[in-house]
Amino acid sequence: VQLQASGGGLVQPGDSLRLSCAASGLTFSSTTMGWFRQGPGKEREFVASVFRSYGRSYYADSVKGRFTASKDNAKNTVYLQMNSLTPEDTAVYYCAASTRAILSQVASPNAYNYWGQGTLVTVSS
Repeated sequence: VQLQASGGGLVQPGDSLRLSCAASGLTFSSTTMGWFRQGPGKEREFVASVFRSYGRSYYADSVKGRFTASKDNAKNTVYLQMNSLTPEDTAVYYCAASTRAILSQVASPNAYNYWGQGTLVTVSS
């Protein structure tokens, strides 16, 4: 299984950015995909997830209304559209895949059995 995240970069406060994560080696349509982030000096935290084949998305309170996660099963890719970015969103963003998570577990890193390498998002003026 490979997860390849991309799309990070340096943006200004208020800007938008879209992250992508291309997956291979798993049955993507039945896999829960998650986004996590780790800011400087912080622990890794849940950002968003798209649950298995249902396609329903879940979000951390800190990004709700600004970020949108989605899956394209035809392209084996999960996206994270980030709008109204603030300096507090600065972090390395990781995509993760879970073949076993139940709905109540989607925000827990321990529920994910595969992780991508991370892509850095820096929000600064």
